[in-house]
Amino acid sequence: MAVDARAAAGDVGRVVAELDLSSVWAVDPSSGREGPAALVVRDGRLESVMWLEGADADGIDASGVVVAPGFIDLHAHLREPGNEDAETVASGLAAAAHGGFTTVCAMPNTDPALDEPGVLALIRSAATASGSPVELLAYGAVTAGRKGEQLAALGELGDAGVVGFSDDGAPVGSATILRNALSYAGMAGLPVVDHAEDASATEGAEANDGFIATVLGLRGWPPSAEASAVARDLAILADVVRDVPGARLHLTHLSTAGALDLVRDAKAAGLPVTCDVTPHHLALTDEWLAGARRWAWDASGDPWGDGALEAQPYNPALRVNPPLRSADHAGAVLAALLDGTADAVATDHAPHSEVDKAVEFGYAANGISGIETALGVLVAAVDAGRLPLARAIAALTVGPASVLGARTRRGGPGLTEGAAADIVVFDRADRWTVAAEGLQSRGKNSPLLGRSLAGRVLLTIADGRIAYEDDSETD
Repeated sequence: MAVDARAAAGDVGRVVAELDLSSVWAVDPSSGREGPAALVVRDGRLESVMWLEGADADGIDASGVVVAPGFIDLHAHLREPGNEDAETVASGLAAAAHGGFTTVCAMPNTDPALDEPGVLALIRSAATASGSPVELLAYGAVTAGRKGEQLAALGELGDAGVVGFSDDGAPVGSATILRNALSYAGMAGLPVVDHAEDASATEGAEANDGFIATVLGLRGWPPSAEASAVARDLAILADVVRDVPGARLHLTHLSTAGALDLVRDAKAAGLPVTCDVTPHHLALTDEWLAGARRWAWDASGDPWGDGALEAQPYNPALRVNPPLRSADHAGAVLAALLDGTADAVATDHAPHSEVDKAVEFGYAANGISGIETALGVLVAAVDAGRLPLARAIAALTVGPASVLGARTRRGGPGLTEGAAADIVVFDRADRWTVAAEGLQSRGKNSPLLGRSLAGRVLLTIADGRIAYEDDSETD
């Protein structure tokens, strides 16, 4: 079907007056239902959701236009204040809408760090000024200035409306500080979001420790550095939760089998821990550093031996923390998503300016600009038969919502009649080519530039208002 929201909604930020979405495949993880449907949006609200059956459903399947609740990104770096050359709140929210996201959680590694309510007010003001209807949430820093030396004003930040606390970009290195942070945050009903890394084991590291790094002459980054940090965090959580039942730990961008096994066991034991994984750790491997361009489920681990090299090695867009892992670890990430060990997919959107990325691999800033390509990467896994569409959508909607709890301004992510429309419409079969000029983000540091992805986002409606509408020609 063709989606023409201009007639219905107008410019970005305008309330959707009327929009009929007929003959679509709807996915509603909140109700556990998917199938042929017809939806009507009127005056910004989802007026009706009709599930089609019999002859009305003929010819409608999941290979065409899909309607789902708007996506929630638990982990994005919007860079403002302090590094607006790489991203602003406005450009980050525009990029989010292009990717189908209607809620974005900004990390606090800004300059100055988001360690006091005044910085949160600046970020919120920038979101309002952008005119974007995408909901901007933010984490407060765990430590003052994110320096790891003393706790930030967690109570004041909680009262101001942060959705959790994190020093992401760096781990909470001190066990004492992490223990205290879990206790204070737990009393406020908020999670501590930790970047799990034993920094003493990764100093100077450039790539996943293994065959690829050895051949390329890159300093190895051991998977055990993640697993050991997760083990420490879980042990501290187990101690704290005995005295503070509300303590909650969220482990972000986990990338190794060992770390995910620890979380799986901790959940089975009843610990209040959640975690997320990224699209790039699910679908890319360290083979890409050598110049391979195949998805993780097709990787052999030896791109030189089977002639898989297509591009130049050492692409600095591929430098990321944690690093791209081997195919075995990528398979473990996928398995964790499938069995629910991983609660959510989070993009870890990390835009950088060219001056920080267009350098020798070892000197490049860590991070991938990924909020606009996340859906396409997950659709690739769906198309390969590795991931059910419903699970992919759930990991972008109800999964992250369960981590956030009630801290969003909106209701739960679902196709709920009468609620403000918060939806994404994408064409599962329609392909688009990732190009720097087509990205809304200021950060063009994507290893997927030039690649064709399925799942073009046609329309994003956030809180009843148009956030993004595709007006380009199909590939």
